[in-house]
Amino acid sequence: MNIEKYIKAVYRAVTNKDYRFLILSSLGLYDNMDDESYLRRKYKACMGKELNLDSPKTFNEKLQWLKLHDRKPEYTMMVDKYAVRKYIADTIGEEYLIPLLGVWDNTDYIDFDALPNQFVLKCNHDSGGLVVCKDKNKLDFNFAKNKLVRCLKRNYYWSGREWPYKDIKPKIIAEKYMEDNITHELIDYKFMCFNGVVKCGFTCSERFTDSGLKVTFFDKDWNVMPFERHYPVSKNPPKKPINYDKMIQFSEQLSKGIPFVRVDFYEINGQLYFGELTFYPGGGFEEFTPEEWDYKLGDFLKLKND
Repeated sequence: MNIEKYIKAVYRAVTNKDYRFLILSSLGLYDNMDDESYLRRKYKACMGKELNLDSPKTFNEKLQWLKLHDRKPEYTMMVDKYAVRKYIADTIGEEYLIPLLGVWDNTDYIDFDALPNQFVLKCNHDSGGLVVCKDKNKLDFNFAKNKLVRCLKRNYYWSGREWPYKDIKPKIIAEKYMEDNITHELIDYKFMCFNGVVKCGFTCSERFTDSGLKVTFFDKDWNVMPFERHYPVSKNPPKKPINYDKMIQFSEQLSKGIPFVRVDFYEINGQLYFGELTFYPGGGFEEFTPEEWDYKLGDFLKLKND
């Protein structure tokens, strides 16, 4: 950060209490705040309005309510990127898992010589702890290790009070590097499951383009939906995947009995692979444009008190 940007950031932190809260909370200075108070404060800082927990109406509000009131112990296993593999294998089949190359408790145990030339390292307990190696001869091993060490020390629970992550034992896993031969990227197909039924979904594409990530929502019939959530819609929306019907089937199977969960898949060279399960997309802090869609998706999500 150059000096001008630093001065602007400091000025904003001094004059804007919401921005100041986000900065200080990222440093752990609000870790002693109870979950409900913290969520109310962060929601106000991120969304610009008060959080209604007594009678939540929007999708984002209902995600915050679920963090506080829907706490089934099995959710911790379901968000653990390593532990969930057995659950997926037992539920829909091992053939839908990206091949595992290794698992370790810390970076000192990683045997890079034993890994293939291409691989992916990630942490099981967070978001963003990812090292993609396309050529081991060009990998900066120190950078990779340092990134993973930082991620291992991070408890993902604190930033958004997503409680399923709180008690995961951090690990590093290595998976096979996967790439589609046609698109040369991995498109995420993410299905929004409301009370065990897929109502809509979205794709994440163009992550590594100059213009950045595109998030495009589709209805169940694969029609583009007329809104954005935090990220722009792709001008060239991904085509309907070959395994779409199976994605729907598995999503509803995996989400049975759960008020809301997002089920993610990849389609690589015509083969279907499981990605992850997510209970609180964007932490429940990502805006809809137009805002009415926050309410429309909220109507899909039926809570105990609805």
